[in-house]
Formats: sequence, structure tokens, C-alpha cells
Amino acid sequence: MPAGGRPTVRSRRLGTALRQYRHAAKLDQPQAAEIIASSQARVSRLESGHVTARVIEVRLLLDAYGVSDREVRSKLEELAKHSKKRGWWLEHAAHLRPDYLDHIALEDDATHIRDWQPVLVPGLLQTSAYAEAVTTEGPNRVSSERITQLVKIRESRQARIEEGGATYTAIVWEAVIAHPLVDVEVHREQLSAILEAGTRKNVTIQVLPFKAGLLAATTSAFSTFSFDSEPTVEAVTLENLRGASVLEDPEDLAAYANTYDLLRSSALAPEASARLIRSALRTIKEDTS
Repeated sequence: MPAGGRPTVRSRRLGTALRQYRHAAKLDQPQAAEIIASSQARVSRLESGHVTARVIEVRLLLDAYGVSDREVRSKLEELAKHSKKRGWWLEHAAHLRPDYLDHIALEDDATHIRDWQPVLVPGLLQTSAYAEAVTTEGPNRVSSERITQLVKIRESRQARIEEGGATYTAIVWEAVIAHPLVDVEVHREQLSAILEAGTRKNVTIQVLPFKAGLLAATTSAFSTFSFDSEPTVEAVTLENLRGASVLEDPEDLAAYANTYDLLRSSALAPEASARLIRSALRTIKEDTS
């Protein structure tokens, strides 16, 4: 059973894929159960992610479903092998919401991560001072001890990007750059950090300008995740007051992929975005000198 007695992101992803391939092969759960010499109840729990499929079960099912693509088979076998693998974030499981753990797990597995943020600097780009400020001033009452823990967890999340483990693209609304929501010095340090991050080969940062109009209000902050060499969106997380929601339905994924493409095409190019951020930095320095 997945760690903690609840479906993990990995076991859910595997189960969703197996269900989709079964439907495509026009087989029902009792037929799938016969293939792996098990019960319909097990197939149901495999597809919901409540139990982890063994590699041999994945191979037998994919054979029966006519899935011959080596890359697909390899990816699903890897999910079966690692669905119960303990990630670094599980050390903090007792103190974090399950939906936040899911978000971190998606980041850790992803090959492509994309963020849209109309209000705050994305978490994967936040400095420690900025992260502490927004956590302290946020709507949820958090103890100083917990703030320190959350900031450290955010720093650990950033390691995947800093080490080049995933391709990362962030789009932020111009208001995030131009209108500080934190102390000016913290904001200035944060803008410098964004510029530095943008020089990494695996990082792209774009600013959606004010002239884009209502586009910035079409959706709240969200992140998309891809797990292959191609940046096909395979999971989306939405931020809300109490945490994050994970979307995996194909129609939802298509809608958010299209929305992100629209935001990206309306945003300034990376070079122009960097110029805008440098200009904001100069303005801050002039106002505080």
C-alpha cells in the first residue's frame, strides 16, 4: 500500500494510465483481473492508486492492452518501482498538508515545471527573506517555529531547479515586479535573485505586462508538470487559501495547457522581461537613495 495508507501522486499517475489504456483496449476490470490472476477489487484499487502495482502486473496489463511504446512502458514500470519510495519531503509529512506533499512530489518527479503567478513570486524562485515575509504576513496564523520550517522546505524544493533536474518556466504579472508586497529591501533582493535565476540554462522567466489587460485575471496561480522529454502537461496544481488542488483529468489538463500557452505568448520575451526587472530595480534604488 502507498505510504501513509493514501494514494501517492505516483501511484495515482500509474493507476490513471492503466485505466486509460484499459479503456482504449475496450476491456473491463474483471478481464484485467484475469490477466494478472487477481480480483476485480485489486484492479480497482490499482487504478485508483490505493495499492501499488507490481512491475510484473504492469507488464502483463500493458501487453494485454496492446501498449508497445518502449518509452511509455519504461515510464510506467519506473512508477511501479518507485511509487512507495520515500522522498525527502516525507520527513516533514506530519507537519504538512497532504496536498502540499503531492505538489512537492510532482515537482520532484517532473522534467518540465511551469508556474503562473499573478500576485507573488513563485515559490521556486523565492529568497528565504521573501518566503519568510509572505508566510508571516499571510492570512493563516503561523508560529515562528513553523515559518522557519516552511522556509527550509521551500529552499529544499528549489534544489531541483538549481541542480538542473528539471526545465523551469515562470510567468509573473508585472504587478509582482513593480509593486512590492514586502519590505523594499527584501523586494530588491528578490528581484536580483530572479535575474540571477534567469541566467540558468534550464530556467525561463517572463513577465506578463500590464498592457495584457484582463488576461492576468483569467485564472489564479497554477503550476503544470510534465514527466517525459516532451513538455506535455500531465498534472496541474491550483493554489487556494487552504493549500493546493491536483488536477489530472485530460480536459482540465488541456484547458490549463492552453491557458499557459496564451499567457506565454502574451508575456514579454525573456530578454525584455529581464530589462523590465532591471528597470524596476533601478527605480527602487533611486527611491531609497
